[in-house]
Amino acid sequence: MSFPYGSVVPPAGQVSSSDNALPVEYMFSQIMGAVQKSQAEISDLRQECNDLRLANASLERQIREGFQQNGNGNYYASSRIGSGFVTPVPGSPQLRAKSPFLSPHSIPSLVAAPTSHLPSPLGDNAVAPFQFGVRDIPGFYVVIPAGGAGTRLWPLSREEHPKFLLDLTLKGRSLIQATWDRLLPLSSSLRTTVVAGPGHVKSIREQLPDLLPHNLICEPGPKDSMAAIGLAAAVLAKRDPNAVIGSFAADHMISGDDAFLSAVAEAVEVAKKDYLVTIGIAPSHPSTGFGYIRLGNKLGIKEAPNARLVSSFKEKPDARTAAAYIGTGNYRWNAGMFVTKATVLLDLLKDYKPELHDGLQKIAAVWHDEALRQAALNDIWPELEKIPIDNAVAEPAAAEGKVAVVPATFGWDDVGDFSSLADLLPAESNQPRVLGDSSLVLTEQVAGGIVVPGSGRLITCLGVDDLVIVDMPDTLLVTTRARSQEVKRLVKKCRDAGWKQLL
Repeated sequence: MSFPYGSVVPPAGQVSSSDNALPVEYMFSQIMGAVQKSQAEISDLRQECNDLRLANASLERQIREGFQQNGNGNYYASSRIGSGFVTPVPGSPQLRAKSPFLSPHSIPSLVAAPTSHLPSPLGDNAVAPFQFGVRDIPGFYVVIPAGGAGTRLWPLSREEHPKFLLDLTLKGRSLIQATWDRLLPLSSSLRTTVVAGPGHVKSIREQLPDLLPHNLICEPGPKDSMAAIGLAAAVLAKRDPNAVIGSFAADHMISGDDAFLSAVAEAVEVAKKDYLVTIGIAPSHPSTGFGYIRLGNKLGIKEAPNARLVSSFKEKPDARTAAAYIGTGNYRWNAGMFVTKATVLLDLLKDYKPELHDGLQKIAAVWHDEALRQAALNDIWPELEKIPIDNAVAEPAAAEGKVAVVPATFGWDDVGDFSSLADLLPAESNQPRVLGDSSLVLTEQVAGGIVVPGSGRLITCLGVDDLVIVDMPDTLLVTTRARSQEVKRLVKKCRDAGWKQLL
């Protein structure tokens, strides 16, 4: 007779026939316990294997995309290529993509040259500043809100094909793809969620093939950032009550991936202390197009030495006020990046916007039942308040000392208009920037400005400076860089005049 490991074995000769019942029952219970424990361990191993398969598939896809076929049919990769998880290497001038549209079929009658991109092995961003696996933050979930029509970039950006789906730097990756690449080292595809409207779901799936189906949250209609981020927080809190989430817009441009990832990692450490954390961008000029964050006292957190309290948030200022802000050295641009525990965000929402909180919680409670989810969205979503996260929770929470900021040093731009877009494109001296095929733009005595030859027609300019010319197959826009912030006024006029199909 054998006994389970760890059990007390009676001495030889002391197990009589009358005592047989006790050891047998004891042995049976021990065996059943061991079997149940083994089954639980097997279940855990199966789940881990499934997660590893998904991660490996994602890695293999990214490695394959790191190699491109050259003109001789041979495959090459730069000897400086790293993990493949940073924003892709920009092409050389001769090899740049000739159209900002990665999915030309989505633009009506687009006759521009099809997108073709080969990375330059001499690209100065070929070295990844970190190695795969080093940056992963356990328990950290990335949320990418992909909304808005980018009306200041109309007619390049449209409601059905907004700027986050466009390659605005001609490097072969759209803004949302660059955002995905940048954040993937922190969370992997398993913990990266995108929130988008129904009109953009198909294009996002095409551009982000590694996005897991259950991590694409479709909001029925635009309700601004609080509802989008709040819904993601509520859903993720159901999956992982200890989740720390970070919200990063799909349509922003960032330079300096290493500094960015370091700032996010520091923000996560602060968020673990139950703060709502934002990342403050060092201003490069007195911009009137961004909100500002006034820095408060240092928090003194060992793991986050740069973190401070937010003294207050400031709305977009006039030029004189913006210059005064920068002169003090105590202000940072508000880039709309927020890192916090999902449960902390929901608690803040409950305090300041209880009706919005209750509605989102009801939707999240039935999210994983498709029929009940759709019914809840149909009933609840239209009634939710449309409000930005700044106004809903960040500003009132800052007044109570609940918001922190991590000042950052990386380059950032929200690409809010054609003037800021022009600054991001290369150009010859005293020549306009060209977003597209430069062979379609001929100029004489022209300085500054930006030209988008999106229709395939030849564009010629003589003696005009700092113009914005956007030539699409169905629409032509002409304005100046100085007034590019006002393009949204034209969008409203087009809508009022019955040209909604062009928006």
